[in-house]
Amino acid sequence: MQDLITKLLHLPPVASEHGPEVDRLMFYVHLLMFALFVGWSVFFLYTIWRYRQRKHPQPDAVGVKGHMSSYLEVGVAGVEALLLIGFAIPIWARAGTASNFPKPEEATVVRVIGRQFNWIARYPGADGVFGRGDARFVTQQNPLGMDPDDTAGKDDIVVEASEVVVPVGKPVIAHVSSLDVIHGFAVKPLRVSHDAIPGISNPTWFTPTREGNYQITCSQLCGNGHSNMRGLLRVVKPAEFEDYLKSKAPRSGDTTGYE
Repeated sequence: MQDLITKLLHLPPVASEHGPEVDRLMFYVHLLMFALFVGWSVFFLYTIWRYRQRKHPQPDAVGVKGHMSSYLEVGVAGVEALLLIGFAIPIWARAGTASNFPKPEEATVVRVIGRQFNWIARYPGADGVFGRGDARFVTQQNPLGMDPDDTAGKDDIVVEASEVVVPVGKPVIAHVSSLDVIHGFAVKPLRVSHDAIPGISNPTWFTPTREGNYQITCSQLCGNGHSNMRGLLRVVKPAEFEDYLKSKAPRSGDTTGYE
């Protein structure tokens, strides 16, 4: 079923745990739209044939005298309401699961920050705690405003190369934000799309299920360089992820964790 949906909707192969549910929802919505299109097209063609000029050379000033049109209108509204409820109740039932984030200690936590026109990834380091930040410390060399005197931020890892690396098979909590304008953090194979809003940490979570390199695109028009705002989300083995963090860890004597 999943392969059929992927081919029919021309979607990239799914690479996250929640992806199949998103695909099924899109498939059902398309089926509903197709059914409505066919139904209203048949009704439209019928009215053209039923009230053609040859059969009614003179307009009827009185019009329809029965209540059939009212019954049809109420019936269509009732069917659409049932379809809406039929879709909404299962989605609402799953909404609680989607909003129940995994525990940070059981997940990979990363901050994804957008700016014109690249992506920054920040990891909490070995202590698992992000360092403080303040606008007073923002400079060209320290765009995130990391406090150089905060010991919790000494081991934070900041990668400014538009690359986000996460381990396969483990939940990922991504705190998405922006340094300038509204951006959109979107990774289509993972069925992830989340707005990056200045001044707001907008969390989302997902569990990658397939190793690979997936393109990060900006889903919000963010300026003249919008088309160049591409990044790479790499899903790797857990051991490779640990090696990656070690290779990016700050060297002794660094005041911040920038790569």
